[in-house]
Order: sequence, then C-alpha cells, then structure tokens
Amino acid sequence: MTMSRTSTGRLLGDRRFWPLFVAQFFGAFNDNFFKSTLVLLLTFREATFAGLGARELVALAGGVFILPYFLFSAFAGQLADKYPKATLIRWVKLAEVGVLLLGSLSFALGSTGLSFAVLFLLGTQAALFGPLKYGVLPELLSSTELVAGNALVELGTFLAILCGTLAGGLLVSLGPAGMHWVSGLLLTCSLLGWAATLRLRAAPAAEPSLVVERRILRPTARLIGRARRERALWQSILGISWFWLLGSVVLSVLPSLVKGELHGSEGIVTYFLALFSIGVGAGSVLAEKLSYSRLELGLVPLGSLGITLFLADAGAALALAPSAAGAAPALALGAFVDSSLGLFTVPLYTLLQERSEEKTRARIIAANNVLNAVFMVAGALLLTGLFALGLSIPALLVGCAALNLAVALYIYTVLPEFLLRLLCYGLAHLLYRLRVAGAEHVPAKGAAVLVANHVTFVDWMVIACATQRPIRFVMDNAYANAWLVRRVLADAKVIPIASAKVNPEVLEAAFGSISGALGAGELVCIFPEGRLSSDGQMAAFRRGIERILASDPVPVVPMHLSGLFGSHFSRAPSRRLWGRLWGRVELKIGSPLAPEGLTAQALEEHVQQLGAPTSTQAVAASDPVPGTPG
Repeated sequence: MTMSRTSTGRLLGDRRFWPLFVAQFFGAFNDNFFKSTLVLLLTFREATFAGLGARELVALAGGVFILPYFLFSAFAGQLADKYPKATLIRWVKLAEVGVLLLGSLSFALGSTGLSFAVLFLLGTQAALFGPLKYGVLPELLSSTELVAGNALVELGTFLAILCGTLAGGLLVSLGPAGMHWVSGLLLTCSLLGWAATLRLRAAPAAEPSLVVERRILRPTARLIGRARRERALWQSILGISWFWLLGSVVLSVLPSLVKGELHGSEGIVTYFLALFSIGVGAGSVLAEKLSYSRLELGLVPLGSLGITLFLADAGAALALAPSAAGAAPALALGAFVDSSLGLFTVPLYTLLQERSEEKTRARIIAANNVLNAVFMVAGALLLTGLFALGLSIPALLVGCAALNLAVALYIYTVLPEFLLRLLCYGLAHLLYRLRVAGAEHVPAKGAAVLVANHVTFVDWMVIACATQRPIRFVMDNAYANAWLVRRVLADAKVIPIASAKVNPEVLEAAFGSISGALGAGELVCIFPEGRLSSDGQMAAFRRGIERILASDPVPVVPMHLSGLFGSHFSRAPSRRLWGRLWGRVELKIGSPLAPEGLTAQALEEHVQQLGAPTSTQAVAASDPVPGTPG
C-alpha cells in the first residue's frame, strides 16, 4: 500500500524528537548500567547485607527497582497531565544527575545499603519519566509520525539496555580501576541526557486544573479503573504487560539456559542478550515500515504469532538437539529474527497514545506502567514456582509458547478489531497493491459520512485499511448477515440496511443507527449506489444520503475506488490469475464537503470527478500495466 512515509532517520535529526530520544536513551542506559554493575559486585564480592547473602540480594535488587512503579505511577501520571511535560522532563533528568552522584559515592564507599537506596531512587525517577516520555510524543509529533517515534523509542530503549548491561560487565571486570570509569560514565551520561532536554520544545499542560492526590493505593486503583473504561485501551495495556511478563521470564532463564543446557560461559549469555535486543529493536523499526507511518493494529496478531513460534522453536531445539552444538544455532537465529516483539508492542503503544484523551493520556500510560510492573512480578513468582516443581527450561519455553497463543486468542476474541485489521492489512498488501491519495482528508476526530462508489464485496475492507479511525459501514442486510462474514464483521459494528420494498423495518433501523453513530462522533461509510457495479461504471446515487444529512448535518468525504472491477470479488472476476492477485488499486479521497444543500446528484458528480483520469493517467491507459484488473 502506497501512502506517505515518515523516515526514521529524518525524525532522528528533527529537533522536535531527538532531544527526547537522547534523554530516554541515556536514562535507560544508566538504569541498566547501574543495575548491572551492582549485581556483578554483589555476586563476585559475595556481599552480605541485613543477614542476606549475595543470591538473595541479587533477587531483591530487581524488586527494589520495580517497587516505585507500584508506588508512584499514579502520582507521576497526574503530574504529567497537570504540568507542562517538557518542564517536568527537565527536572526529572536533573534529579537523575543528583541520584547518580549518590550512586557513584555508594560504589566508592562500598556501601550496599546506599547502593540499594540509589537503585530505589532510579526506579522512582524511571516511574516519573515513563508517563512523560510516552505522553509527550503525541504533543511533539503529528499522527503520521507517531508510529516512527514509538519505533525509535523502543529501538533506543533496547539498545540502551544492551549497552548498559555490557558496559557494566566490562568495567567491573577491570577491577578497582574500572570502578572509576563506572562513576565517570554514569555522571557523563546523566549530564548528556539532561542537556538534551534543554532543547526540548515546550508544550502547554494537558489539564492544569487537575487536583493531584498524594495518596498511593486509592489513586492507583482509580487509575486502573479509568483505563478499563475503554476496552481497546485496556486490552492494549494487558497486551503490553503480557509482553513484559514474557520478556522478564525469558531473560531470567537465559543464564541458566546457557550454563545448564548449552554449557556456555558468561560471554554466550551476553551474545544472546545482544541478539535479543537487536531483534526487538529491528522489529520496532520494521513495524514502522510495514505500517506505512500510521497505526496498524493488523501487525499485532502477526507479532503474537511470531512470539509463539520463537518460544516453541527455542524449546523444541533445546529438547530435541542432541548437543549444545545443535541447539545453539537455532537459538541464535531465533533470538535475532524475533522482530515479532517489536511488531507486537509498537502498534499497542501507538494505540494508547492515539485513542486516549489528551487531558488523561499520561494517566493512561501510568496505568500501563503499573500493570507492566504487576505482570513482571507475577512472571518472577511464576518462574520461581515452576522451577520449584522441577520444570525443565525446554518445557518452560514450550509452555510459555502455548500460554502466549491462548492469551492471544482470548484477546482477539474479546477485541476482534486486531484480527479485523489483519484481514484488511492482508487485503491491501497481499491481494491488491493499494495506493491511497488524500488520506489526510478523513477527519481525525468528530462525525463524518464517507461516501464511495461500490465495485466489489470487499470495498469496505479496502477503505478500512486506508484509514486509522474505526468506521461504521452500512451494508446490504443479506450480505452483512451471511454466515461466512457475520463473525468477521461483528467488531466493525456494521449497520445492516435493506430497501423499503424488501424490509422497511430494517431500513428504518438503519437510519436510526446511522444517526446514533454520527451523534456519537463516529465515522459512517455508505455506498449510495445501493448495489455492486455490473460493468465497472457508477450507477446513480440514491437519495438516502440526503435524509442522513437532513437529520445529522455533518461533513461528507467523497471517495473513489478504481482498479477493482474485474478483480476476484467483483461481479466480473478476471480469469487471469495475475489479474486476480496483487492488482493495482487506487483509493482517492476528496476534501470534506459541507452538508448544507448537498444533494445525491451533486455528491455523485464529486465522486465521478475523483475517478476522472488525469492527463498522465490518460496517456498511461493506452499502454496498460500487465496484470492490472479491469
């Protein structure tokens, strides 16, 4: 599908974005650099504190870092909605400099207690930064740039995790001299991150009148309750949280997997971690490319399927390979190509930003952070319990694959929009070669009627995949209720319609549903011809559109579909295989028309004009492209 693209490279050089990217990269780097250094020092110096040994302290370190997400995410979300986010980001990053000064002191003194206090403060700083980071992106970028922005943030985060972990291991291995480098690098990166925020462009507060609650439990419960009101947002939060649960489980078993199953060294652990991080980062960028710089929920089922296959393949390779030499290549390849994780998370984060209201966006993201922390802790507890029962690592990975498939099927059953978008995505990219012109004319918010010519049984899917907003399609009652398509159309909230002669009750109900949808600010798409074209030409528009506009005077967006007649789902399908598959299709979207005085005949003329060939197209028509239907 051809649409306007946003170059990730160009966005990295844009002042609207690069200060945030730099700040979040160095923040994630420092978090993991400090944690990695602390864990290695605890392990190899056999530290003790408050009666706890090194192994217990290492396990405690993860909990200490995660705890602030439970305690302060609600507070952080409220602050991010009440005050300008750019200003808060600067203060949070400046606080990070002070925290890491304290962290350097803890390493110099060899104080385990002070190091754990710093770890808690870093977790607090990260909990405050999360709603700001994702909440400010829609304020800095346009809707067509948002997917690219999220992809780069995910890429930067995982590369920062990798670099921070590697840097910690390398410098600790240098002994006392390396610890001086640790302190210097922590402070340098924190200062660079803070300096970048000074270039961040300011934006007004989302809800300045918000009263911030300082309690912990009640605001957190209210935060989660707010997120649950919108089903799509809630399911996306659960999906992201499930991703972090799986990620925490896989990364937790990685050292044991390498040592016990592959008989490898610490370097092999680092090798797999690098491949894993690069794979997730590459998948995040791939998500932006495949989504054509727009929210594409159809990628989420593909991502979840990829995750399932990766986990099942890893478990099977370990269980069936006779030696480490047989399993390691499969695991290495799987860790690198598992870009499915990026395909899964980038659209979900983008959905949270686009579908949440601006004045509550940061609190929705804070709710996501709380659930992420809950799921990660649940994953750690689950892993501990399964190991206590004697479950092997190969069985654990295969079990996670089966569980991931079950969770995915549940989510897509409860919220079929993801699968519906996958069908639309496949139609546009596999069955047809779709080009969209004028997508920016579809209103980003508010009610409107979309009007198009009717060529095939899947016109609605072509239009759906070309727009980011959900659309209520008006369809013939017999087609909408056919057993084969009824389940597919369920989540699309199709409005069945029939002629007055066939079923006047259905007709009146349809007009009532259309009015209700427009009154709720939704998009409604109708095909005023009332039937499929039998010869590729448009029929006269019926006057039902005039009745709709008389009841609900909303903007009307004309559309024209071309290249579909003669394709597989038209009245006259081509006998040529190439004509049926991957044919060239174009959807032209015109500027919105005012409803006042707009007649069916005038609207028909507007749609006809959209379909009129340009001078370039007229010349090209004399030398048609092979395989083009119609």
